[in-house]
Amino acid sequence: MSFQDAVRTCLQRKYADFHGRARRSEYWFFVLFSAIVSIVGGILDAIFGFRGWAYGSTGPIQSLLQLALLLPTLAVGARRLHDTGRSGWWLLIGLVPIVGWIILLVFFLQDSQAANQHGPNPKAVGSPY
Repeated sequence: MSFQDAVRTCLQRKYADFHGRARRSEYWFFVLFSAIVSIVGGILDAIFGFRGWAYGSTGPIQSLLQLALLLPTLAVGARRLHDTGRSGWWLLIGLVPIVGWIILLVFFLQDSQAANQHGPNPKAVGSPY
């Protein structure tokens, strides 16, 4: 899946769709897109003179952009976990400091499983994904 296809899929076709599966390329391209949008939002905040109230806080433009991407980010994360044979509820382990993010990273890096309860393997030949 290309960068444009991944962004289009996550923002148009599956904005808040927590069902199905997402390949690694779809997930990581959307993460890259989210990071780029966050950086651009931070730059726009700096250009317009918006400063965070405390060190490490975001300005209003960056905050609005991150809020707009929150739901599709959670949805593609759940679909990525489905692709590895796990429930989307595993996203909650990310709330555990340090260890949770390491476990999620390992899950997100794993390869797709064969057909499972969340649908057929998206890497299968002829798959629209």
